[in-house]
Amino acid sequence: MGYICRMWRTSSWREETRGLMRLAGPLIVNNLSIAGMQFADAVMAGRLGAESLAAVAVGASVWFFGFVICLGILMAISPLAARHYGAGNPELIGCYTRQGMYLGIAFGLFLILLAQATVAPLLIQVGVDNSFRDLTVGYVLAIIPGAPAIFVFLALRFTTEGIGYTRPIMFTSILSLVCNVFLNYVLMFGHFGAPALGVVGCGLASAITMWVIMVSLAAYMVISPHYKPLKIFSRVAPLRPSVLKEILVLGVPIAVMITAEAGLFNAVSILMGTRGASIAAAHQIAINFAATMFMVPLALSSAITIRVGHALGAGNATAARFSGALGIIICAVFMTCSATFLLIFRDSVVSLYTNDKSVTSIAITLLLMAAIFQVADGIQIGAAGALRGYKDTRLPMVINTFAYWVLAFPLAYLAAVTYRSPPSYVWGGFVMGLTTAAILLGWRYVLVSRAELTAARQEQLEV
Repeated sequence: MGYICRMWRTSSWREETRGLMRLAGPLIVNNLSIAGMQFADAVMAGRLGAESLAAVAVGASVWFFGFVICLGILMAISPLAARHYGAGNPELIGCYTRQGMYLGIAFGLFLILLAQATVAPLLIQVGVDNSFRDLTVGYVLAIIPGAPAIFVFLALRFTTEGIGYTRPIMFTSILSLVCNVFLNYVLMFGHFGAPALGVVGCGLASAITMWVIMVSLAAYMVISPHYKPLKIFSRVAPLRPSVLKEILVLGVPIAVMITAEAGLFNAVSILMGTRGASIAAAHQIAINFAATMFMVPLALSSAITIRVGHALGAGNATAARFSGALGIIICAVFMTCSATFLLIFRDSVVSLYTNDKSVTSIAITLLLMAAIFQVADGIQIGAAGALRGYKDTRLPMVINTFAYWVLAFPLAYLAAVTYRSPPSYVWGGFVMGLTTAAILLGWRYVLVSRAELTAARQEQLEV
């Protein structure tokens, strides 16, 4: 802590903040565009009725379970690319990208087959309300054909993210938002001669958008000189088991970490689906807005990974530690502002989604709970990003699994299913899990960054 305070008294924090925000700015636009797509899906589905909104909420949660696992594995490409970029090895980055694309295609095809066989039985088993169960199945089966495209896109995205060139991510995200909203308008409500497909149209719009942005980013990376040294598309490379293993060894713990948190939120969404359309719809409103605010620290987390990875690749453990610490602080400050906004304006936020009085009263209460856990959410995601830069993913995986599935989920399940408690009690599990994760991941970052700095200093003394 003394080291951090000394750095804060100089101009270093200003320079590091500028460097972090140059990377994070386009990623924030990207994440807000994704949140904008989710917001548009929720608002447009809400215009079709509570059952349609609930179907999109639960269906998106089912899709997200598979998506987030593959996202986490492919996210390993970012710290690997950052390290090699900092060390000046661009052709190795292209090798990781190609193998990541192969993984993405395989993951996508597997999810398509899995969804066809399991979605309907899963929803029946969980006990999702039959008033919107068939709509939920239709949504999932409509969105799932986009899986191979979005996973190839992610392999390309994490490559360009890892080399610190994030503007293309911003432009493709804006394209995705415009494309998704337009296709929702056409396919959900039957404009321009298209059939009115409702909830199924919402899923189909998302799937088409995934293919559009994959093709767009791939085309840009083919023609842009920024990627020439990487030689990503110079040849059709065979499968490289050693590279695939490295991606998986680093990526699987990241996937478990992300799935532990995202899986908790989505599992609770499915549990809320057992409580009727009004509660499921209110939960979707609150979780949608909270997720929108979370997109900023999520982008900062990715930028922290890049800054830390570049510094470590260049052999500068001092700069790496400072980058991570400052990034965590910025995440916490932003989420404090977000929580304050929610406390003041939560009534107005809910009115954007629905005029249904029964849904509104529940959603306002849930947004109060969201304001409570947001600061902890910012700290834990910032610390997780910093630890990815250090390629430290195994113990954070254990921490997240413990916080979200040993502590938080049992509390949420008891409140939602066993005792049929008010929805705000269910969200108490979120507060418990995120606070625990924030404390443990923050402490883990202090230990890992200190050990890396000590080792670097010892190496200098020996030289």
